[in-house]
Formats: sequence, C-alpha cells, structure tokens
Amino acid sequence: MLRYAVKLTRDDNGTLLVTVPDLPEVATFGDDLTDALLHASDAIATALQGRITARREIPAPSPPKRRQHLVGLPAIVAAKLALYRTMIETGTRKADLARKLGVHAPQVDRLLDLDHDSRLDQIENAARAMGREIHIEFKPAA
Repeated sequence: MLRYAVKLTRDDNGTLLVTVPDLPEVATFGDDLTDALLHASDAIATALQGRITARREIPAPSPPKRRQHLVGLPAIVAAKLALYRTMIETGTRKADLARKLGVHAPQVDRLLDLDHDSRLDQIENAARAMGREIHIEFKPAA
C-alpha cells in the first residue's frame, strides 16, 4: 500500500488542518481525526491526479516523522501511479502506449485517471507493453 505522511495541526476553532510534507499543494481540514484522515486521502489523490495531468513528478512517500499519521491509498491507485512513473522513466507518451496496446488514446487516459475503475489486468498489459511487469507482495498490516 502506498502511504503518505500527513501533519495535523489544530486551529483556533478546534478544526484539524491537514498538510502533506511530500505534496505541498495539499491542505484540507477535518472535524476530528477520522474526518481529517478521510479528507486527507481524497486531497492526496486529487493532488496526485493534478500532477499526472500536468506531467509533473510524483514523489515517493517519505517516512513519517514523529506525530505524523500515515494515509494509505488503494492498491489500484498505487498501480496507476507506478504506470505513470514508468511512462515518464521510459519516455513513453500516451499515444505511444495506446499504439503498443492497440487501443484508442482515451483508454490510456482512463488508465491514468485515479478515479476511474480500471482493471489490474489492463495496467499489467500496459506495463508489459513497456517491458515491465507487476509484482504483488503481501506484508503484515501496519
């Protein structure tokens, strides 16, 4: 699971401000810890989608510092981010990947859309088209 560290700061009204050191553009709020972490997950995904759209770097999560919480993203989002990173690393444009997969460009856009319900086999096929393979690993829960 991909987990980003978040910093929580209580404001004068008792609301929790959430920031993400690895993603300075992220700022959201919550009424309590549960609410703040839920909003953080959405805000992180939105920021990452914005970076994909702008073809910007996706930073790897830093280890949490003292008093920081970890916010996990779904495995399919982690797979899509890995696909995006691989495209950048290999210099593969969306049009190139679409041609390699024998699909239309909008289908590649959907593979990179963090809100779209892509199937893992589609991401696996895209990785394979770039000479990569997916490895799945189970670890003890944090």
